[in-house]
Amino acid sequence: MERLEMLYEGKAKKVYKTSEPDIFHIVYKDDATAFNGVKKGTILDKGAVNNQMSAILFQMLEEKGVPTHFVELINEREMLVKAVKILPLEVIVRNIAAGSLAKRLGLEEGTVMASTVLEFCYKDDDLGDPMINDYHIAAIDLATEEQVALIKKYAFTINEVLVNYFKERNIKLVDFKIEFGVYKGEVILADEISPDTCRLWDAETDKKLDKDRFRRDLGDVEDAYQEVLSRLK
Repeated sequence: MERLEMLYEGKAKKVYKTSEPDIFHIVYKDDATAFNGVKKGTILDKGAVNNQMSAILFQMLEEKGVPTHFVELINEREMLVKAVKILPLEVIVRNIAAGSLAKRLGLEEGTVMASTVLEFCYKDDDLGDPMINDYHIAAIDLATEEQVALIKKYAFTINEVLVNYFKERNIKLVDFKIEFGVYKGEVILADEISPDTCRLWDAETDKKLDKDRFRRDLGDVEDAYQEVLSRLK
């Protein structure tokens, strides 16, 4: 399959057309951003880690009944995916208070919540990805009621599967951000699942093994990303 012109370059990935109209070619980058692009840097081999980790988790979720855009791993930092139309929603699932939620609700970071929290944000960098709810989504026609219901169902399933999966690898899944797209009329999981999009803490020490090490200048960023991937293999 031939790679054609680049369709889009985001903060973490480049998306290319291919000679097959229903397939995109994704190249994961080492570029790192935080705080809506205010902080920028590079994490060595981040692209390779995120690509391989996403491939592992997408295939595992497919086996659990969650449809994804994953098609095939090409090499360490490239994959083929279904040509989805991304819905402009960020879906955030939270198990333990951290980051903006801890700040917003005055909770101590690390507080295990009584139930899982699901949040939606409007995917728009210019607006700072503001938090929205079902009523906003319907009012500005971001997704249908049926699509939102399916996204919620998948999100909770993904959380249950991933919490158990990471627990077996001595990692706490604190929270994560996922995105969905529409492919041939079907809502499917897209984007990536990686230390860029998940908060992952070592289960024994609570050491952060994710992008917070970059956000908060904690050091050992590359080692943390590699550590997560090594536990998955």
